Amino acid sequence: MSTAPGYQSPTVTVSASLPKRAGGSVLIVPVATGDDDQARVVANPFLDAAAVGEIEGALKALGAKGGADQTTRAVAASLPFASVLAVGLGKAREEWSQEAVRRAAGVAARALSGTESVVTTLSELDVAAAVEGLILGSYRFADFRSTKTAPKDAPLAKITALATAKSAKTEAVRGTDVATAVATARDLVNTPPSHLFPDEFAKRARALGESVGLRVEILDEKGLEKGGYGGIVGVGKGSSRPPRLVRLTHAGGSRKSKKVALIGKGITFDTGGISIKPAANMHHMTSDMGGAAAVIATVVLAAKQQLPIDVVATVPMAENMPSATAQRPGDVLTQYGGITVEVLNTDAEGRLILADAIVRACEDDPDYLIETSTLTGAQTVALGSRTPGVMGSDAFRDRVATTSQAIGENAWAMPLPDELKDDLKSTVADLANVSGSRYAGMLVAGVFLREFVADGVQWAHIDVAAPAYNTGGPWGYTGKGGTGVPVRTMFAVLEDIAKNG
Repeated sequence: MSTAPGYQSPTVTVSASLPKRAGGSVLIVPVATGDDDQARVVANPFLDAAAVGEIEGALKALGAKGGADQTTRAVAASLPFASVLAVGLGKAREEWSQEAVRRAAGVAARALSGTESVVTTLSELDVAAAVEGLILGSYRFADFRSTKTAPKDAPLAKITALATAKSAKTEAVRGTDVATAVATARDLVNTPPSHLFPDEFAKRARALGESVGLRVEILDEKGLEKGGYGGIVGVGKGSSRPPRLVRLTHAGGSRKSKKVALIGKGITFDTGGISIKPAANMHHMTSDMGGAAAVIATVVLAAKQQLPIDVVATVPMAENMPSATAQRPGDVLTQYGGITVEVLNTDAEGRLILADAIVRACEDDPDYLIETSTLTGAQTVALGSRTPGVMGSDAFRDRVATTSQAIGENAWAMPLPDELKDDLKSTVADLANVSGSRYAGMLVAGVFLREFVADGVQWAHIDVAAPAYNTGGPWGYTGKGGTGVPVRTMFAVLEDIAKNG
């Protein structure tokens, strides 16, 4: 396993002209479905009419139509490449969205598994999106493979992005940084719980933070107990591997700059505790720290991109296990800040550690607070496997959802009905951690978290229970396992805040 912090991305260079010598590289060319139902090369300043005709002729002979996500490998003898990969964008149009370019690049990267070097003209449509798609589409996690099952093909090592815009190099750097952050979150999620428990997770967070100059603070179990973090301590009581709280600070702003708090759920494995989960698919709970992974990757990305705002990540980490020392259904714990909670279900543990983190984060007087977590199975029931649910302050919730849709992670705004708070009444404490109803579970969790957000703080909760971990087949730039959602959403929101306040 690599000891360097973070995912090691392919080398990305930018060129304004087609290379005269390309060795064994493959040229990636975007195509669309023309009016004649044939694959047509999308307007491309790097290919002359003869080269375009040669490529289109080869594609016609192979039956390529240019449909979205369709890839066709061809040979163009006049070009200095081992082969050409045509990747379809769908029906021809004047402009293509960033997500269409990103997805096409991801499909191309997956089709070229084992290719070490590619040259892409997708970058002429959007440099950052093309780079992101290629890096994420080529992502693989093989840290725990022996030589018997390790991939035999070399991973993608070099990307040459062809682009004529003056801003191309800056955009390529941004695309590389964003994709690296997403891939870093994927690595953390994909690391098995035997090797990523709270203390180790905290150490990796420290290494990532210090690599970009973040200020790092870690509270161990003694510090958490002394500080009154009842939620984190309570959830961690059942494990022999004690909990942690990590704080990562990017001080990039001035006195007039906005301050943003990021919070991510870091349950390194979730058995459900005493309220134990069914055995089927419990191994997917290796992803229950997906929110924490995304937050850590995002604050590191904010530092790499030198965003001119202050960003403070507060990341609670615990392992939820059943044992003689585990908290029981019916126990009452005191959250950081003093609110008492009756634990009716120990499998609703994420909200307990997040409540502590939210109160602590609000002590920093942030203007905005974004929290993300693999919080409820109800998110999957309501929105499916690819659509995060966003709750919170109405205006900021809608801002986060709109931004997420624009960058392709497609979060959807959800309400927090006031009447649901009645379902969280406890006979012995201030709140219960679950309601007695089977309905609106995602919204009930959001209502619970709202009780811990300080007045005046604009906040959003992003539930990524299913979107953070792909249990199905690969698609676009997303493979099986950790997806890195919602890193790109949170970073885009941070960029928007830095620009517009």
